[in-house]
Amino acid sequence: MKKWRGILGACALLMGSVANAQVQDMPGGPKVNQLNLHEGVTQIAQDVMWLHWLLLIICGVIFIGVFGVMFYSIWAHRKSRGHKAATFHEHLGVEVAWTVIPFIIVIAMALPATKTVVAMKDTSSADLTVKVTGYQWKWGYEYVDGPAAGVKFLSTLSTPRAQIEGREPKGEFYLMEVDNHLVVPVDKKVRIVLTAADVIHSWMVPDFGVKQDAIPGFLRDTWFRAEKTGIYRGQCAELCGKDHAFMPIVVEVKSQEDYDKWVEDQKKKMAASADDPNKEWTKEELVARGEKVYAANCVACHQANGKGVPGSFPALDGDKTVLGPKDAQIQTVLHGRPGTAMAAFGGQLNDVEIAAVISYTRNAWSNAGKGQDPVVQPKDVVAAR
Repeated sequence: MKKWRGILGACALLMGSVANAQVQDMPGGPKVNQLNLHEGVTQIAQDVMWLHWLLLIICGVIFIGVFGVMFYSIWAHRKSRGHKAATFHEHLGVEVAWTVIPFIIVIAMALPATKTVVAMKDTSSADLTVKVTGYQWKWGYEYVDGPAAGVKFLSTLSTPRAQIEGREPKGEFYLMEVDNHLVVPVDKKVRIVLTAADVIHSWMVPDFGVKQDAIPGFLRDTWFRAEKTGIYRGQCAELCGKDHAFMPIVVEVKSQEDYDKWVEDQKKKMAASADDPNKEWTKEELVARGEKVYAANCVACHQANGKGVPGSFPALDGDKTVLGPKDAQIQTVLHGRPGTAMAAFGGQLNDVEIAAVISYTRNAWSNAGKGQDPVVQPKDVVAAR
């Protein structure tokens, strides 16, 4: 009896936590029972909303008019009431009407739609340009110009694995929170230049009315001008692999004063944390740093225990490349393995981070003390590039 009570109690707790998560709107994200488009904080998003309703109303009126006449004709002129079908070959007035009227309707819909689409594509005269790179499975941001020129970082899902695996209740921002926000000033035209390092991704923020594909080998751009400060959330909108659902987008819109402070703080952090690839790091320093790099970049595929995903991603625990000479693993991390899911990290991680994560895998789990070259220095990575 106690066993069943415990099971029922656990089920009630689970259902309560799920209901709790479902009845709350997500600030900057989707709302409970949301059926309509986002109201948006940009002119483009508002124009899209207006077009949506305009076309919906026009199509609704046409539907009611056409089917209303059709059903009335069927009902009022049915055979049981003595009506006989008319016999005529053609009618000039009807043919002109059903040609001219739809043409006018299409033009009436096309004009405002074309105006909005043209405005979407006009990325000229931007106040700020940010290069966005899609990776499996994270986003890279680099400020190209303006006060933040040179600032760059990766934005990775920060929802704890325990929530994803069902070991903890889901939080308010489940799968929609990241470690580093894209920060932009309010009322400024922000140009987003998009590309991808591996497969096709898509950068989408509904409140901005923005969705643009990121394609490897191509540069595509879009823009937005947020009219209200706050945090706005989106997601990758192109199926890009196993963790497609785990690469959200979070944009923080600040006042100009707060944005300037953020830029100053970022530059100080970059200067303070600048990695020196010529420094001789201790094993302990590299392993500690590498554990963090592994958690942010590798754990999704190779798992926290290094066992990988059988049939999809190989185990690093006991792997012959990890236990063998360091050069082979350095090349794998730098350039990936063509034809497999192993991506190249040479453009995502710096020399210190690559050396650290390799050192960590060579000293973690059951690998500790077994393989060759247990420590890889940043200068080894520099030499291999």
